[in-house]
Amino acid sequence: MTTVDPLSTRNRERRDLFGWFVLVSIGLLATWLAVRAGARLGTASAPFLGRYRFELSPMSLLAPVVATAVLGAAWRGWIHRLPWWAVSAGATVAFFAWAVSLALVDGADGLTRSLTPDSYLGDVQEVGDDPLAYLRSFTDRSAEHTAATRGHPPAPVLVLWAVQRLGITDHLALGLLVTAVGALSVPMVLAAVRDMSGEAAARPYAPVLALAPYAVWTAVSMDAVVATIGAAMTLAGVRATRRHGWRAAAWAVLAGLLLGTAALFSYAVAWLGLSVVFLNFARRRAALNMFAGLGVLLPVLGAAKLGFAWTDGLGTAYADFAQRIEPHRSALWWGLISVCALLLAAGPPIYASLRKVRNTPGWPFLVGASGAVLFSVGAGLARGGVEHAWLPYFPWLTIAAVAPERPAGDPVPAPLTLVAVGALSAMVIEAVLSTPW
Repeated sequence: MTTVDPLSTRNRERRDLFGWFVLVSIGLLATWLAVRAGARLGTASAPFLGRYRFELSPMSLLAPVVATAVLGAAWRGWIHRLPWWAVSAGATVAFFAWAVSLALVDGADGLTRSLTPDSYLGDVQEVGDDPLAYLRSFTDRSAEHTAATRGHPPAPVLVLWAVQRLGITDHLALGLLVTAVGALSVPMVLAAVRDMSGEAAARPYAPVLALAPYAVWTAVSMDAVVATIGAAMTLAGVRATRRHGWRAAAWAVLAGLLLGTAALFSYAVAWLGLSVVFLNFARRRAALNMFAGLGVLLPVLGAAKLGFAWTDGLGTAYADFAQRIEPHRSALWWGLISVCALLLAAGPPIYASLRKVRNTPGWPFLVGASGAVLFSVGAGLARGGVEHAWLPYFPWLTIAAVAPERPAGDPVPAPLTLVAVGALSAMVIEAVLSTPW
Protein backbone atom coordinates (compact mmCIF):
# COMPACT_ATOMS: atom_id res chain seq x y z
CA MET A 1 0.00 0.00 0.00
CA THR A 2 1.05 3.62 -0.31
CA THR A 3 1.99 6.36 2.13
CA VAL A 4 1.21 9.21 -0.25
CA ASP A 5 -1.25 11.82 0.97
CA PRO A 6 -4.60 11.05 -0.70
CA LEU A 7 -5.49 14.74 -1.09
CA SER A 8 -2.24 15.58 -2.87
CA THR A 9 -2.70 12.51 -5.06
CA ARG A 10 -6.17 13.62 -6.11
CA ASN A 11 -4.91 17.11 -6.83
CA ARG A 12 -2.12 15.76 -9.04
CA GLU A 13 -4.58 13.53 -10.87
CA ARG A 14 -6.80 16.54 -11.54
CA ARG A 15 -3.82 18.48 -12.88
CA ASP A 16 -2.80 15.58 -15.10
CA LEU A 17 -6.36 15.27 -16.33
CA PHE A 18 -6.48 18.98 -17.09
CA GLY A 19 -3.15 18.80 -18.94
CA TRP A 20 -4.37 15.88 -21.04
CA PHE A 21 -7.65 17.66 -21.76
CA VAL A 22 -5.79 20.78 -22.93
CA LEU A 23 -3.55 18.78 -25.28
CA VAL A 24 -6.51 16.82 -26.66
CA SER A 25 -8.43 20.06 -27.16
CA ILE A 26 -5.51 21.51 -29.11
CA GLY A 27 -5.35 18.34 -31.20
CA LEU A 28 -9.07 18.40 -31.92
CA LEU A 29 -8.83 22.08 -32.81
CA ALA A 30 -6.03 21.27 -35.27
CA THR A 31 -8.22 18.50 -36.68
CA TRP A 32 -11.15 20.90 -37.11
CA LEU A 33 -8.93 23.46 -38.80
CA ALA A 34 -7.59 20.82 -41.16
CA VAL A 35 -11.10 19.78 -42.13
CA ARG A 36 -12.27 23.37 -42.52
CA ALA A 37 -9.22 24.22 -44.63
CA GLY A 38 -9.92 21.30 -46.96
CA ALA A 39 -6.61 19.64 -46.15
CA ARG A 40 -5.82 16.32 -47.77
CA LEU A 41 -6.83 13.90 -45.00
CA GLY A 42 -8.29 10.95 -46.88
CA THR A 43 -10.83 10.18 -44.16
CA ALA A 44 -14.22 11.38 -43.03
CA SER A 45 -13.47 10.73 -39.35
CA ALA A 46 -10.26 12.57 -38.49
CA PRO A 47 -8.29 12.13 -36.24
CA PHE A 48 -9.07 8.46 -36.88
CA LEU A 49 -9.74 6.41 -39.97
CA GLY A 50 -13.28 5.22 -40.59
CA ARG A 51 -16.54 7.13 -40.52
CA TYR A 52 -18.56 8.87 -37.86
CA ARG A 53 -22.01 7.69 -36.89
CA PHE A 54 -23.93 7.37 -33.63
CA GLU A 55 -24.68 3.89 -32.34
CA LEU A 56 -26.46 2.97 -29.12
CA SER A 57 -27.98 -0.42 -28.43
CA PRO A 58 -28.71 -2.66 -25.46
CA MET A 59 -25.18 -4.04 -25.95
CA SER A 60 -23.85 -0.55 -25.17
CA LEU A 61 -24.51 -1.31 -21.50
CA LEU A 62 -21.81 -3.99 -21.39
CA ALA A 63 -18.84 -1.64 -21.46
CA PRO A 64 -20.03 0.52 -18.52
CA VAL A 65 -20.64 -2.67 -16.51
CA VAL A 66 -17.11 -3.92 -17.16
CA ALA A 67 -15.59 -0.52 -16.40
CA THR A 68 -17.56 -0.18 -13.16
CA ALA A 69 -16.49 -3.66 -12.05
CA VAL A 70 -12.81 -3.00 -12.70
CA LEU A 71 -12.83 0.44 -11.08
CA GLY A 72 -14.78 -0.89 -8.11
CA ALA A 73 -12.35 -3.76 -7.57
CA ALA A 74 -9.37 -1.40 -7.77
CA TRP A 75 -11.01 1.18 -5.46
CA ARG A 76 -11.72 -1.52 -2.86
CA GLY A 77 -8.04 -2.44 -2.84
CA TRP A 78 -8.24 -5.87 -4.46
CA ILE A 79 -5.23 -5.09 -6.63
CA HIS A 80 -3.19 -4.90 -3.41
CA ARG A 81 -4.78 -7.75 -1.43
CA LEU A 82 -4.99 -10.49 -4.03
CA PRO A 83 -1.98 -12.69 -4.91
CA TRP A 84 0.10 -11.40 -7.79
CA TRP A 85 -1.01 -14.16 -10.15
CA ALA A 86 -4.65 -13.25 -9.49
CA VAL A 87 -4.02 -9.56 -10.23
CA SER A 88 -2.25 -10.42 -13.48
CA ALA A 89 -4.87 -12.93 -14.59
CA GLY A 90 -7.71 -10.64 -13.53
CA ALA A 91 -6.31 -7.72 -15.52
CA THR A 92 -5.99 -9.97 -18.56
CA VAL A 93 -9.56 -11.20 -18.34
CA ALA A 94 -10.79 -7.67 -17.66
CA PHE A 95 -9.00 -6.28 -20.72
CA PHE A 96 -10.46 -9.04 -22.90
CA ALA A 97 -13.95 -8.35 -21.53
CA TRP A 98 -13.41 -4.60 -21.98
CA ALA A 99 -12.33 -4.96 -25.61
CA VAL A 100 -15.17 -7.33 -26.45
CA SER A 101 -17.79 -5.20 -24.68
CA LEU A 102 -16.69 -2.14 -26.63
CA ALA A 103 -16.76 -3.99 -29.94
CA LEU A 104 -20.21 -5.44 -29.27
CA VAL A 105 -21.73 -1.96 -29.47
CA ASP A 106 -21.91 -2.82 -33.18
CA GLY A 107 -23.04 -6.37 -32.49
CA ALA A 108 -21.07 -9.32 -33.83
CA ASP A 109 -19.86 -7.12 -36.70
CA GLY A 110 -17.77 -5.22 -34.20
CA LEU A 111 -15.57 -8.29 -33.78
CA THR A 112 -15.37 -9.27 -37.42
CA ARG A 113 -14.63 -6.02 -39.28
CA SER A 114 -10.94 -6.82 -39.56
CA LEU A 115 -11.73 -10.25 -41.01
CA THR A 116 -13.78 -9.32 -44.06
CA PRO A 117 -12.86 -10.18 -47.67
CA ASP A 118 -11.66 -6.58 -48.03
CA SER A 119 -8.94 -7.24 -45.46
CA TYR A 120 -6.56 -10.11 -44.68
CA LEU A 121 -9.15 -12.83 -45.21
CA GLY A 122 -9.51 -11.70 -48.80
CA ASP A 123 -5.97 -12.94 -49.40
CA VAL A 124 -6.17 -16.21 -47.48
CA GLN A 125 -7.63 -18.04 -50.46
CA GLU A 126 -4.54 -17.06 -52.47
CA VAL A 127 -2.44 -19.27 -50.18
CA GLY A 128 -4.29 -22.37 -51.35
CA ASP A 129 -2.47 -25.58 -50.53
CA ASP A 130 1.01 -24.17 -50.98
CA PRO A 131 2.00 -21.53 -48.39
CA LEU A 132 5.62 -21.60 -49.57
CA ALA A 133 4.58 -20.61 -53.08
CA TYR A 134 2.51 -17.77 -51.61
CA LEU A 135 5.54 -16.65 -49.61
CA ARG A 136 7.81 -16.71 -52.66
CA SER A 137 5.40 -14.65 -54.77
CA PHE A 138 4.23 -12.33 -51.99
CA THR A 139 6.27 -9.29 -53.01
CA ASP A 140 5.90 -9.73 -56.76
CA ARG A 141 2.11 -10.00 -56.47
CA SER A 142 1.74 -7.14 -53.99
CA ALA A 143 -0.53 -5.15 -56.30
CA GLU A 144 -3.07 -8.01 -56.23
CA HIS A 145 -3.37 -8.00 -52.44
CA THR A 146 -5.91 -6.17 -50.32
CA ALA A 147 -4.90 -2.79 -48.88
CA ALA A 148 -4.23 -4.25 -45.42
CA THR A 149 -1.95 -6.97 -46.77
CA ARG A 150 -0.02 -4.61 -49.06
CA GLY A 151 1.14 -2.62 -46.04
CA HIS A 152 2.28 -5.64 -44.03
CA PRO A 153 4.56 -8.68 -44.32
CA PRO A 154 2.87 -12.03 -45.09
CA ALA A 155 2.60 -13.42 -41.55
CA PRO A 156 -0.94 -12.13 -40.78
CA VAL A 157 -2.36 -13.86 -43.85
CA LEU A 158 -0.42 -17.05 -43.23
CA VAL A 159 -1.51 -17.21 -39.59
CA LEU A 160 -5.17 -16.77 -40.55
CA TRP A 161 -4.70 -19.46 -43.22
CA ALA A 162 -3.22 -21.84 -40.62
CA VAL A 163 -6.01 -21.14 -38.13
CA GLN A 164 -8.63 -21.84 -40.76
CA ARG A 165 -6.86 -25.07 -41.66
CA LEU A 166 -7.22 -26.05 -38.01
CA GLY A 167 -10.98 -25.72 -38.41
CA ILE A 168 -11.67 -22.24 -37.03
CA THR A 169 -13.47 -20.63 -39.95
CA ASP A 170 -16.33 -18.76 -38.28
CA HIS A 171 -15.57 -15.03 -38.41
CA LEU A 172 -16.87 -14.38 -34.90
CA ALA A 173 -14.69 -17.15 -33.48
CA LEU A 174 -11.71 -15.73 -35.35
CA GLY A 175 -12.44 -12.25 -34.01
CA LEU A 176 -12.63 -13.54 -30.43
CA LEU A 177 -9.39 -15.46 -30.95
CA VAL A 178 -7.58 -12.37 -32.23
CA THR A 179 -8.88 -10.36 -29.27
CA ALA A 180 -7.84 -13.07 -26.80
CA VAL A 181 -4.33 -13.17 -28.24
CA GLY A 182 -4.17 -9.38 -28.00
CA ALA A 183 -5.24 -9.55 -24.34
CA LEU A 184 -2.25 -11.79 -23.58
CA SER A 185 -0.06 -8.71 -23.87
CA VAL A 186 -1.41 -7.56 -20.49
CA PRO A 187 0.28 -10.16 -18.21
CA MET A 188 3.54 -9.78 -20.12
CA VAL A 189 3.56 -6.00 -19.77
CA LEU A 190 2.70 -6.32 -16.08
CA ALA A 191 5.50 -8.87 -15.57
CA ALA A 192 8.00 -6.55 -17.25
CA VAL A 193 6.87 -3.60 -15.13
CA ARG A 194 7.06 -5.74 -12.00
CA ASP A 195 10.62 -6.75 -12.82
CA MET A 196 11.77 -3.22 -13.66
CA SER A 197 9.82 -1.07 -11.20
CA GLY A 198 8.75 -3.50 -8.51
CA GLU A 199 5.43 -5.01 -7.53
CA ALA A 200 4.35 -1.81 -5.79
CA ALA A 201 4.23 -0.13 -9.20
CA ALA A 202 2.95 -3.11 -11.18
CA ARG A 203 -0.16 -3.66 -9.06
CA PRO A 204 -1.65 -0.15 -9.55
CA TYR A 205 -0.77 -0.38 -13.23
CA ALA A 206 -3.21 -3.30 -13.67
CA PRO A 207 -6.37 -1.16 -13.94
CA VAL A 208 -4.57 1.25 -16.30
CA LEU A 209 -4.06 -1.65 -18.71
CA ALA A 210 -7.39 -3.33 -18.04
CA LEU A 211 -9.43 -0.28 -19.10
CA ALA A 212 -7.07 1.19 -21.69
CA PRO A 213 -8.95 3.16 -24.37
CA TYR A 214 -6.96 1.50 -27.16
CA ALA A 215 -9.02 -1.62 -26.49
CA VAL A 216 -11.40 -0.05 -29.05
CA TRP A 217 -8.94 -1.20 -31.75
CA THR A 218 -7.60 -4.33 -30.05
CA ALA A 219 -10.76 -6.22 -30.94
CA VAL A 220 -10.74 -5.18 -34.59
CA SER A 221 -7.08 -5.30 -35.62
CA MET A 222 -4.48 -7.98 -36.31
CA ASP A 223 -1.97 -5.51 -34.85
CA ALA A 224 -3.18 -6.72 -31.45
CA VAL A 225 -1.32 -9.96 -32.19
CA VAL A 226 1.79 -7.91 -32.93
CA ALA A 227 1.37 -6.10 -29.60
CA THR A 228 1.45 -9.42 -27.76
CA ILE A 229 4.54 -10.66 -29.59
CA GLY A 230 6.21 -7.31 -28.88
CA ALA A 231 5.32 -7.57 -25.20
CA ALA A 232 6.77 -11.08 -25.08
CA MET A 233 9.95 -9.78 -26.73
CA THR A 234 10.32 -7.01 -24.16
CA LEU A 235 9.71 -9.39 -21.25
CA ALA A 236 12.33 -11.81 -22.62
CA GLY A 237 14.76 -8.90 -22.84
CA VAL A 238 14.10 -8.03 -19.19
CA ARG A 239 14.62 -11.65 -18.16
CA ALA A 240 17.95 -11.69 -20.00
CA THR A 241 19.30 -8.82 -17.90
CA ARG A 242 18.48 -10.77 -14.72
CA ARG A 243 20.52 -13.79 -15.80
CA HIS A 244 24.20 -14.45 -16.38
CA GLY A 245 26.21 -16.67 -18.67
CA TRP A 246 24.48 -18.85 -21.21
CA ARG A 247 21.06 -18.32 -19.60
CA ALA A 248 21.29 -14.58 -20.23
CA ALA A 249 22.40 -15.22 -23.80
CA ALA A 250 19.50 -17.66 -24.34
CA TRP A 251 16.93 -15.13 -23.10
CA ALA A 252 18.48 -12.41 -25.27
CA VAL A 253 18.34 -14.67 -28.33
CA LEU A 254 14.69 -15.42 -27.50
CA ALA A 255 13.98 -11.68 -27.33
CA GLY A 256 15.54 -11.29 -30.77
CA LEU A 257 13.60 -14.26 -32.15
CA LEU A 258 10.35 -12.71 -30.97
CA LEU A 259 11.24 -9.32 -32.44
CA GLY A 260 12.15 -10.94 -35.75
CA THR A 261 8.86 -12.86 -35.70
CA ALA A 262 6.93 -9.67 -34.93
CA ALA A 263 8.68 -8.00 -37.87
CA LEU A 264 7.12 -10.62 -40.14
CA PHE A 265 3.72 -9.31 -39.01
CA SER A 266 4.48 -5.59 -39.10
CA TYR A 267 7.32 -3.56 -40.56
CA ALA A 268 6.97 -0.77 -37.98
CA VAL A 269 7.23 -2.98 -34.89
CA ALA A 270 10.96 -3.41 -35.46
CA TRP A 271 11.37 -0.03 -33.76
CA LEU A 272 10.14 -1.57 -30.51
CA GLY A 273 13.53 -3.25 -30.32
CA LEU A 274 14.87 0.12 -29.15
CA SER A 275 13.33 -0.64 -25.76
CA VAL A 276 15.52 -3.70 -25.31
CA VAL A 277 18.60 -1.88 -26.60
CA PHE A 278 18.08 0.95 -24.09
CA LEU A 279 17.34 -1.58 -21.36
CA ASN A 280 20.58 -3.47 -21.95
CA PHE A 281 22.61 -0.27 -21.82
CA ALA A 282 20.75 0.96 -18.72
CA ARG A 283 21.53 -2.29 -16.89
CA ARG A 284 25.10 -2.34 -18.23
CA ARG A 285 24.53 -5.50 -20.21
CA ALA A 286 25.30 -4.08 -23.65
CA ALA A 287 26.76 -7.39 -24.85
CA LEU A 288 23.25 -8.85 -24.78
CA ASN A 289 22.39 -6.66 -27.76
CA MET A 290 24.67 -8.84 -29.87
CA PHE A 291 22.78 -12.00 -28.94
CA ALA A 292 19.42 -10.28 -29.42
CA GLY A 293 20.58 -9.10 -32.85
CA LEU A 294 21.50 -12.65 -33.80
CA GLY A 295 18.06 -13.78 -32.69
CA VAL A 296 16.35 -11.15 -34.86
CA LEU A 297 18.16 -12.43 -37.93
CA LEU A 298 17.01 -16.03 -37.56
CA PRO A 299 13.30 -15.61 -38.52
CA VAL A 300 14.08 -12.85 -41.02
CA LEU A 301 16.76 -14.86 -42.79
CA GLY A 302 14.62 -17.99 -42.47
CA ALA A 303 11.80 -16.22 -44.30
CA ALA A 304 14.30 -15.06 -46.94
CA LYS A 305 15.45 -18.64 -47.40
CA LEU A 306 11.84 -19.65 -47.99
CA GLY A 307 11.34 -16.90 -50.56
CA PHE A 308 10.31 -13.70 -48.74
CA ALA A 309 12.99 -11.02 -48.41
CA TRP A 310 11.95 -8.64 -45.63
CA THR A 311 13.78 -5.66 -47.10
CA ASP A 312 12.14 -6.21 -50.49
CA GLY A 313 8.76 -6.41 -48.81
CA LEU A 314 9.44 -3.19 -46.93
CA GLY A 315 10.43 -1.44 -50.15
CA THR A 316 7.32 -2.67 -51.93
CA ALA A 317 5.10 -1.60 -49.02
CA TYR A 318 6.63 1.87 -49.04
CA ALA A 319 6.19 2.15 -52.81
CA ASP A 320 2.50 1.31 -52.33
CA PHE A 321 2.31 3.87 -49.52
CA ALA A 322 3.92 6.52 -51.74
CA GLN A 323 1.41 5.83 -54.53
CA ARG A 324 -1.79 5.11 -52.63
CA ILE A 325 -1.56 7.27 -49.49
CA GLU A 326 1.06 10.02 -49.73
CA PRO A 327 -0.65 12.03 -52.50
CA HIS A 328 -3.99 11.99 -50.65
CA ARG A 329 -2.96 12.66 -47.04
CA SER A 330 -0.98 15.69 -45.90
CA ALA A 331 2.10 14.78 -43.85
CA LEU A 332 2.01 18.08 -41.97
CA TRP A 333 -1.63 17.91 -40.92
CA TRP A 334 -1.51 14.20 -40.15
CA GLY A 335 1.60 14.70 -38.03
CA LEU A 336 -0.44 16.92 -35.73
CA ILE A 337 -3.61 14.86 -35.96
CA SER A 338 -1.78 11.60 -35.22
CA VAL A 339 -0.59 13.00 -31.89
CA CYS A 340 -4.22 13.76 -31.06
CA ALA A 341 -5.19 10.18 -31.96
CA LEU A 342 -2.36 8.94 -29.73
CA LEU A 343 -3.58 11.00 -26.77
CA LEU A 344 -7.13 9.71 -27.18
CA ALA A 345 -6.09 6.08 -27.68
CA ALA A 346 -3.73 6.02 -24.69
CA GLY A 347 -6.01 8.11 -22.48
CA PRO A 348 -5.17 10.53 -19.64
CA PRO A 349 -2.54 8.20 -18.07
CA ILE A 350 -0.18 9.09 -20.92
CA TYR A 351 0.08 12.68 -19.65
CA ALA A 352 1.04 11.54 -16.15
CA SER A 353 3.45 9.03 -17.66
CA LEU A 354 5.29 11.57 -19.79
CA ARG A 355 5.45 13.97 -16.85
CA LYS A 356 7.12 11.35 -14.64
CA VAL A 357 9.29 9.52 -17.16
CA ARG A 358 12.46 10.36 -15.21
CA ASN A 359 11.04 8.77 -12.06
CA THR A 360 10.59 5.20 -13.29
CA PRO A 361 13.19 2.46 -13.75
CA GLY A 362 11.05 1.41 -16.71
CA TRP A 363 12.08 4.47 -18.72
CA PRO A 364 13.74 2.35 -21.47
CA PHE A 365 10.28 1.02 -22.42
CA LEU A 366 8.71 4.45 -22.58
CA VAL A 367 11.66 6.04 -24.40
CA GLY A 368 11.86 3.18 -26.89
CA ALA A 369 8.16 3.37 -27.74
CA SER A 370 8.32 7.18 -27.89
CA GLY A 371 11.25 6.97 -30.29
CA ALA A 372 9.23 4.73 -32.59
CA VAL A 373 6.31 7.17 -32.53
CA LEU A 374 8.52 10.21 -33.13
CA PHE A 375 10.25 8.55 -36.07
CA SER A 376 6.92 7.62 -37.62
CA VAL A 377 5.66 11.20 -37.32
CA GLY A 378 8.95 12.83 -38.32
CA ALA A 379 9.38 10.61 -41.38
CA GLY A 380 5.89 11.46 -42.59
CA LEU A 381 4.69 7.86 -42.22
CA ALA A 382 1.93 8.66 -39.71
CA ARG A 383 -0.85 9.55 -42.11
CA GLY A 384 -3.89 7.93 -40.57
CA GLY A 385 -4.47 4.64 -38.79
CA VAL A 386 -1.99 5.12 -35.95
CA GLU A 387 -4.71 4.10 -33.53
CA HIS A 388 -4.18 0.50 -34.62
CA ALA A 389 -0.66 0.64 -36.10
CA TRP A 390 0.75 1.87 -32.78
CA LEU A 391 -0.99 -0.77 -30.65
CA PRO A 392 2.40 -2.40 -29.84
CA TYR A 393 3.60 0.92 -28.38
CA PHE A 394 0.61 2.09 -26.34
CA PRO A 395 1.10 -0.06 -23.18
CA TRP A 396 4.70 1.13 -22.81
CA LEU A 397 3.82 4.80 -23.21
CA THR A 398 1.75 4.84 -20.00
CA ILE A 399 3.96 2.83 -17.62
CA ALA A 400 5.23 5.90 -15.75
CA ALA A 401 1.66 6.87 -14.80
CA VAL A 402 2.24 4.80 -11.63
CA ALA A 403 5.78 6.09 -11.03
CA PRO A 404 6.57 8.04 -7.83
CA GLU A 405 6.39 11.82 -7.91
CA ARG A 406 10.16 11.95 -7.46
CA PRO A 407 12.92 9.38 -8.11
CA ALA A 408 12.90 6.64 -5.46
CA GLY A 409 9.90 8.31 -3.83
CA ASP A 410 6.88 6.71 -2.19
CA PRO A 411 4.69 4.46 -4.34
CA VAL A 412 1.54 6.07 -5.66
CA PRO A 413 -1.95 4.56 -5.88
CA ALA A 414 -3.63 3.59 -9.11
CA PRO A 415 -4.69 6.76 -10.99
CA LEU A 416 -8.33 5.73 -11.01
CA THR A 417 -9.64 9.16 -12.00
CA LEU A 418 -7.46 9.11 -15.11
CA VAL A 419 -8.46 5.50 -15.83
CA ALA A 420 -12.17 6.32 -15.44
CA VAL A 421 -11.99 9.29 -17.82
CA GLY A 422 -10.03 7.20 -20.31
CA ALA A 423 -12.69 4.48 -20.14
CA LEU A 424 -15.42 7.07 -20.68
CA SER A 425 -13.61 8.44 -23.73
CA ALA A 426 -13.30 4.92 -25.14
CA MET A 427 -17.05 4.39 -24.81
CA VAL A 428 -17.73 7.71 -26.54
CA ILE A 429 -15.32 6.85 -29.37
CA GLU A 430 -16.94 3.45 -29.83
CA ALA A 431 -20.39 5.02 -29.95
CA VAL A 432 -19.52 7.59 -32.62
CA LEU A 433 -16.79 5.91 -34.71
CA SER A 434 -17.09 3.01 -37.11
CA THR A 435 -13.57 1.75 -37.75
CA PRO A 436 -12.62 0.14 -41.07
CA TRP A 437 -10.92 -2.83 -39.38
